[in-house]
Amino acid sequence: MQAVVLAAGKGTRLRPLTDDKPKAMVTVDDKPLVEHCFDQLIELGAAELIVVVGYERDQIVEYFGDSYRDVPITYTVQEEQLGLAHALLTVEDIVTDDFMLMLGDNIFRANLADVLRRHREDRADAAFLVEEVPPEEASRYGVCDTNDYGEIVEVIEKPDDPPTNLVMTGFYTFTPAIFHACHLIQPSNRGEYEISDAVDLLIQSGRTIDAIGLDGWRIDIGYPEDRDEAERRLQQAEADPVEAESD
Repeated sequence: MQAVVLAAGKGTRLRPLTDDKPKAMVTVDDKPLVEHCFDQLIELGAAELIVVVGYERDQIVEYFGDSYRDVPITYTVQEEQLGLAHALLTVEDIVTDDFMLMLGDNIFRANLADVLRRHREDRADAAFLVEEVPPEEASRYGVCDTNDYGEIVEVIEKPDDPPTNLVMTGFYTFTPAIFHACHLIQPSNRGEYEISDAVDLLIQSGRTIDAIGLDGWRIDIGYPEDRDEAERRLQQAEADPVEAESD
């Protein structure tokens, strides 16, 4: 299966760590952030890494070249930062079948394989790893509502009044149907093409989207303190894997 990594961001909130590099190249536990993503996707069986680059993209391309751990890398460019759905459309002509999608600013130590397994077994049109967060933090994310069967029935991007505290984590599987939905959406109030709006179109058209609860941990690297916390957890995992998994 192909794997898409979105790594085009500037990382404004990560300054000063991003004063001289793109967000994806910020070092976490002695490796660029996006390299952690590559490792996890290869462990899941990725046959090709498709990396969407943008800001200071040459740093990423020159560092990794055309392969990583013998897995080929293909790059596409998002010239303007106009949202995740906009970034995803840059890979439309390269993706040939169902694919994994990972946001390149996340560190996971979690049940990613469960998402892949559910997608294949249920033949879902998409499957998302989701997490319950403190209610006061939910408005920072794409918020999900689910039915009794564990299917996502609505996704709202960064709502002022979140209906639930169940949020998307940044790891997904999709069929190519997502590209058609991305073409149909309009910019949000933030001026971006939101992947949550594209997902809602899939839901409205009768597509099945499964939610798999996070077992483990993940950190969205948005601020310098998030990088520090990710390093702490990774180093703890190396020292005591059992304790780190339950942290």
